[in-house]
Amino acid sequence: MQKSVSIVIPNYNGRHLLEKYLPSVFEAAQNAKTIFEVIVVDDGSKDDSIDFVKSNYSNVKLLVNDKNRGFSYTCNHGIRESQHELILLLNSDVKLTPDYFEHQWKYFNKPDTFGVMARIMSFDESRIEDAARLLYYSGCRIKANKFYYSKNPTDENVYTAYLSGANALVDAKKLKELGGFDEIYSPFSSEDFDLSLRAWQVGWKCYYEHQSSCFHHVSGSTKTQIKSNFIKKIYYRNRYILQGIHLQGLRKALWPLQLVFTELLPKILTGKFWVLESYKDYFTNKEAIVASREKLKALKQKYNSDLDISAVIEVINQSVSTKKIKRLEF
Repeated sequence: MQKSVSIVIPNYNGRHLLEKYLPSVFEAAQNAKTIFEVIVVDDGSKDDSIDFVKSNYSNVKLLVNDKNRGFSYTCNHGIRESQHELILLLNSDVKLTPDYFEHQWKYFNKPDTFGVMARIMSFDESRIEDAARLLYYSGCRIKANKFYYSKNPTDENVYTAYLSGANALVDAKKLKELGGFDEIYSPFSSEDFDLSLRAWQVGWKCYYEHQSSCFHHVSGSTKTQIKSNFIKKIYYRNRYILQGIHLQGLRKALWPLQLVFTELLPKILTGKFWVLESYKDYFTNKEAIVASREKLKALKQKYNSDLDISAVIEVINQSVSTKKIKRLEF
């Protein structure tokens, strides 16, 4: 059963990407034969992105941030303005296939579906860049960098630890109930992992559909436009924040020790002093981390869920144990 769709595309200096890939977005949406809207949210671009959209896509709802605010805020701006039943969160550097939506409608017949993501392919179609992800602990750390897919192409119950922010079709009501992306992660990184972990713990499921695919423009993201040490600092800070929000019990208590001995000291000893900035920023976010934990706790109580990360790992692992799967190594 098809549902109406709002397609939310954050943009920062991506005029060349919009020119290349917006046509594929409209083709896929029109082929879906459903009501849709395309929302482009500009995050303080310095190029002519805004003029390009105004001149060539009068049917796009164009939103403009007052200044550069980062990925989470930009997506949330579009989410708040969306009108339809589903929201496709889509990066500007992703090309959709003409039948992109065809195999995804079925998931939204299930009342506990949060969302579904498609297979992300490299642009030359030579390799899979993103598929379903397994969830596991590495010591005290929560990780999801092991990929897989079911060898049965019609399998409708392939769980994923999280939906990629580059390509995720989600239930708009549930997404708005979660408050969209947590802006504690601004300007970028880890926000999609966090969002999906919150959805899982509230009791909503994240799926992967291998028959649906899209293509990723290599080095097309705005992250490549920022100095690498800055990227590293934010990336690690946000990894620490995610653990601070979602770890529970003994792992939460032991996490600071693991952080010091496996992250901070090894990097400092090898001259990677930017990690000190990551830790400092993480530490200064302590109050915001507590606030995020409390928001999640309140939502779990509202939906009568007692799920934690360990329980979600068990759900995904039990599902995988009943399937013939292909693991992917990157």
